[in-house]
Amino acid sequence: MTAAIESPLDRIDSFPTQQVNGYDVRPGRTEPFGATVVPGGGVNFSIYSSSARAVTLVLFEQGAREATVELPIPSEFRIGSVWSIVVFGLDYENIEYGYRVYGPEQQDFRDRFDHSQVLADPYARAFSGRDTWGEEPDRSNPYPYRSRLTFEDFDWDGDRPLRLASTDLVVYELHVRGFTRDPSSGVTQPGTYAGLVEKIPYLKELGVNCVELMPVFEFDEFENSHINEATGERLYNFWGYSTVGFYAPKAGYAATGAFGMQRDEFKNMVKEFHRAGIEVVLDVVFNHTAEGNEYGPTIHFRGMDNRTYYMLTPEGFYYNFSGTGNTLNCNSPVVRDYVLSCLRFWASEYHVDGFRFDLAAILGRGTDGAPLENPPLLESMAFDPVLTDCLLIAEAWDAGGLYQVGSFPNYRRWSEWNGKFRDTVRNFLKGDGDVGDLATRMVGSPDLYWARGACSSINFITCHDGFSLADMVSYNDKHNEANGENNNDGSNDNSSWNCGAEGPTDDAGINALRLRQMKNAMVLLLTSQGVPMILSGDEVGRSQQGNNNAYCHDSELTWMDWKLVDENTELLTFVRNLIAFRKKHPSLRDAHHPRGEDPVGCGYPDVSWHGTQAWQPDWSESSRLIAVMRNGHNLEGDDSHVYIAANSHWEAHEMHLPDLPEGMRWHRFVDTYAPAPADTAVPGQEVLLDNQHSVTLGPRSTLVLLGSRPLAA
Repeated sequence: MTAAIESPLDRIDSFPTQQVNGYDVRPGRTEPFGATVVPGGGVNFSIYSSSARAVTLVLFEQGAREATVELPIPSEFRIGSVWSIVVFGLDYENIEYGYRVYGPEQQDFRDRFDHSQVLADPYARAFSGRDTWGEEPDRSNPYPYRSRLTFEDFDWDGDRPLRLASTDLVVYELHVRGFTRDPSSGVTQPGTYAGLVEKIPYLKELGVNCVELMPVFEFDEFENSHINEATGERLYNFWGYSTVGFYAPKAGYAATGAFGMQRDEFKNMVKEFHRAGIEVVLDVVFNHTAEGNEYGPTIHFRGMDNRTYYMLTPEGFYYNFSGTGNTLNCNSPVVRDYVLSCLRFWASEYHVDGFRFDLAAILGRGTDGAPLENPPLLESMAFDPVLTDCLLIAEAWDAGGLYQVGSFPNYRRWSEWNGKFRDTVRNFLKGDGDVGDLATRMVGSPDLYWARGACSSINFITCHDGFSLADMVSYNDKHNEANGENNNDGSNDNSSWNCGAEGPTDDAGINALRLRQMKNAMVLLLTSQGVPMILSGDEVGRSQQGNNNAYCHDSELTWMDWKLVDENTELLTFVRNLIAFRKKHPSLRDAHHPRGEDPVGCGYPDVSWHGTQAWQPDWSESSRLIAVMRNGHNLEGDDSHVYIAANSHWEAHEMHLPDLPEGMRWHRFVDTYAPAPADTAVPGQEVLLDNQHSVTLGPRSTLVLLGSRPLAA
């Protein structure tokens, strides 16, 4: 029997062709970029630099200060602008690596090559050096951010991204560490991905089905860290909007980060969220990096190819549309490919369901900083085959003054954080609002999103940046003194009202009004068309003591206080019931904007507006009251009417109700002026109104009525 002859093509990567400094090597593959294990026991290293004249691979034993060996990549291994090499005989699990990149003999004034520094791999799937949150780093370490190899051996148990319908989403924005770090959380691994898993039952009971995680890409919490001299408190880069490693989950958020297992812990978190029917959306920061301006550190991009990766002025300085020192050159073909590859990686390897893009307006700027009419990166993301059913959510403004809410280049694919919804609702609640503008926001902002549909509007009243809901009704002004910047940081425009006293008070009337105002806000958020987003802790009245820019605090100020779950059960129950009611009534979740027409001939339009008299709204500038009736007859499985009345006036009003079809009756679901438990009902157990013709709408309150057939007792 003749033995089969193995073709050399079957073993193209499995044998070395030469040696460098005692290590067997061979020419590498240009793709994928980064470090990947190849057949035959080798590791392929591949990086890009358009102007480098030489590149050296630097290998370390894990945790060692000095390199084990430096391997100059032979120039003949370079193809185009890509330097790649396969190295054999490496201990995959116990090495860290980086690069020295040598610039041309005559550098361009915009270049910042410095081969004295070891650079991290921007494609590294994992980093070490900040493995345990808050552990003081060795600031004399010449290579602080260590690139590491990873292995694709996680068992997903058949998990796939959920891809829930946008019409059904209720988003919950949270900080991975802050959500469970407080001892009151009761979790076994506080402040970690594993800790989040322990809180899934709480989120499921609340009714949210999508978590939006603040940045989880590797960052350095010690960036700009210092002691507040006035308080003695250590201030950190707590929020994490300053990325070091775009492909790597933050090790300091993993209970297993010290063991290099952050990837598996993150994947298990995603898998458990999916098992509970909850999607995972990542807040991603592609507008700038942790390298900062001319005085910032050199981590990777700056030393590899500064003028490719960053927007530079004609003088060679950094454009700063991010407000943090630099701006990624996102519409350079190389950077565009980097961003797309990174997003595909997280969507495929981590099964995440979508992305929220910080300061997304920057992604539409050209290499000179000018807004592009047809930004290549945004278009590429919209039509990318891997990202085709991922959520793409834009924060449609930047720090350079570009505000694109409603005009963001969207390709009928992008959703947006609707800042106008936030501003309109806040102004209305404090009595300064325009009821016509509020009406527009309640039906999905058709003035902004008519061509895309109501679900393009991510509705929110609060988010991580600014006042929490409790602070929005407790403070007129920001109180950021604890940030150590003399209260000069953070926005001065909060559209807030303290209800009569600045900060905590023992006045029972003011506290009752504040609670009512929080309920009013939740009613307007959760009964409006579009996708609602809740800031974590708002459902239990979490406060940050008036701090509207708590980016630097890893303390009780920013941690979720789980004692509030028991202390503020009234508000929590109210929000739970609202979410359940929203899920029960498709007219509140319709992706199509209403037209004020009767498409099915039932005798009622899909939306109608009312004032103190039925069918007679008051659109005047002095009006502080509006009511809307949503008719579900044109939606499958819903023949109910939902009536929502909002009053920001300090006086009560008698509301004459529209007549219902024969056999239907009005039932009360919400009355925020009523004391608990009459303030809300369990959906399906709404209370029949004694008077079917009129109802009292209390001062600064909201009503939600259900028009339906008689409910079962």
